[in-house]
Amino acid sequence: MIESAARALAKELVSRREEINRELSRNGVRFGVYKDGEYHDRLFPYDPVPRIIESDEFDRLEAGLKQRVQALNAYLNDIYSDKQIIHDGVVPEEFVYTSAGYYPQVNGVTPPGGVFAHIAGEDLVQGEDGRWWVLEDNLRIPSGASYPLFARDIERRINPRLFRNVHVRDNRDYSRLLRKAMDFVSTGGIAVVLSPGRYNSAFFEHAYLAEQTGATLAFPEDLEVVDNRLFFLDYAGNRHRVGVVYRRLADDYLDPFAFNPDSVIGVPGLLSAYRAGNVSIVNAPGNGAADDKAIYYFVPQMIRYYLGEEPILSNAPTYMPMFEKDRGEVLDRIGELVIKDVAEAGGYGVVFGKDLDRRERGELADRIKAEPRRFIAQEVIQFKDLDVVDSTTGETVPRKADLRAFVLTGQNTHVWYSGLTRYSSVPGQMIVNSSQGGGFKDTWVLAPETKDSVRQSDEVTSVNLIPHVRKHALQLVTASKADNLYWLGRYTERVFTTLVQFYPFYDRVMDENADAFRPFAHALDLPEDFEDFDAFIESFLYDGDNPDSVRSAIVRAFNNAVILRP
Repeated sequence: MIESAARALAKELVSRREEINRELSRNGVRFGVYKDGEYHDRLFPYDPVPRIIESDEFDRLEAGLKQRVQALNAYLNDIYSDKQIIHDGVVPEEFVYTSAGYYPQVNGVTPPGGVFAHIAGEDLVQGEDGRWWVLEDNLRIPSGASYPLFARDIERRINPRLFRNVHVRDNRDYSRLLRKAMDFVSTGGIAVVLSPGRYNSAFFEHAYLAEQTGATLAFPEDLEVVDNRLFFLDYAGNRHRVGVVYRRLADDYLDPFAFNPDSVIGVPGLLSAYRAGNVSIVNAPGNGAADDKAIYYFVPQMIRYYLGEEPILSNAPTYMPMFEKDRGEVLDRIGELVIKDVAEAGGYGVVFGKDLDRRERGELADRIKAEPRRFIAQEVIQFKDLDVVDSTTGETVPRKADLRAFVLTGQNTHVWYSGLTRYSSVPGQMIVNSSQGGGFKDTWVLAPETKDSVRQSDEVTSVNLIPHVRKHALQLVTASKADNLYWLGRYTERVFTTLVQFYPFYDRVMDENADAFRPFAHALDLPEDFEDFDAFIESFLYDGDNPDSVRSAIVRAFNNAVILRP
């Protein structure tokens, strides 16, 4: 009954697809993609047909995800301290120390609260037989929670009555769970979300989560380390102690003193403050040692080793070319398997053997023989298609889709009652990453049939965000944000004054020849040698490639406003 009501609600949302996508675009829900060395900002396409997961099915997923993340946290604590799992021969040391995500700079460091992976993004697919498989663990800076969170908010506001009779578990607890985890590990001081800047692919999420958690959005130039303590600098140069940093940039760029010395987007000395126990970093540096695609092979053994339990969720059947027996299997069946480069992410470096010709398979086999640690191979899982509304025809079509579930750990471990369902835009394509041109849809987890059947562990302790979600005091405005505020005003004023002058003049001369408009162009210091009057007007108003156009000024105002959001 609950599922049929949910599907009826989903049909209602289909008719509002364009309306919801416009609202997402208006609020800056974008996803950046780098192509040919250039940054392209585009709408992250939303599909109104949600993934629906039944209550009992999600309960099993929840138990398996908690188990997996607890084991991964235990593994990170172990390999950066006693390394007992290596001594006991469960994970060979060559796999640990050759991982690109292992950083000796944090060896011997236990993070505040003892938590390494505060936010885990677990990528799963559901086979055609209904069985769930874990494809990947993301323990560094997993992104994507903000998109279904924001989309659900729009779905509710479009027609609040629709959700009253459909018992879908509430997904609004994400920001409270995140803030609760941040507060648990804080060393005292304010909480900040550290973003590399406006042109990061997930900048919308940085700004939105800062707003929702009541944390301060900070850029690297807003932070400084003094006496192994991290401070936030306001516009007047005053320092404010930082107790926890939710960082949204990779380890290599986090601190030029400790990692990549060429990084210009890091905070010099941040790792020293972290090592001294004076600031917590969410997620902890060095977590890549546990989400390496080769280490993934050993996660079921970790669960047995650390927890003494059998894994609830299964890995995809995986082969390790580093092991001679597995290498032979991979080379013999290279045309049947999917080969993954462990150094790549975002859907890159994934090759389906069936798509290669004889020469390409031979070349890939030679690379595997030469660098066996660099690759893993997996059986191809025929995972389920989900219904997607084709943006061109409006028809419902099947597309491959995965699920990124989010697991948050502070004092306790919680699985978010939602997730990011990503789908491929190409029929039959099995790579669904956002960076590969796919879209997203909401994930509805159905509530139990009766309230009495909700288990005690399902109840989430509320976190009071009122003290955090206050209006930001003027003292927390940085010099860079003051600059953004200034330019927001300037570009907005430019648009307003230009249009106020333009329309009356245009109204008088639009039925005249081009010469009548030249005085206006001269007054605005615009080119006066145009021949096609209508083309000139079109470019002046709407051409995004024309730096003098009204549209360009609006875009610049918008880009400054996005940074000022939280």
